[in-house]
Amino acid sequence: MSSKYRIPHVEAVEIVRPHVIRITFDDSLVRELKFIAGGHGGMVFAPLGDPDFFAQVEVDPMSRTILRPGELDFDPAVLHGDFEPAGGENLFRDVTAAADRIRSG
Repeated sequence: MSSKYRIPHVEAVEIVRPHVIRITFDDSLVRELKFIAGGHGGMVFAPLGDPDFFAQVEVDPMSRTILRPGELDFDPAVLHGDFEPAGGENLFRDVTAAADRIRSG
């Protein structure tokens, strides 16, 4: 018997600090992800290095993932941690555990 994969949907996103977002998914998972500035091929991700531009994140009600100005959206399954990004280049590092340690310490 095989199980069918269900794409997670982003319910909310907030800026925690420069280049760090907290994403809440519809399955109650909450992750804090830090954008890894620089070193990404192409110019499409270059503007994300600007903290003010990065902070303009929002949840797109149609795709139910995060969206940046210029309609740059991110795969919700990758943000959720279910899959590696296509091409193997990860733009985010999971800092959820570090955030939990700081809050509980």
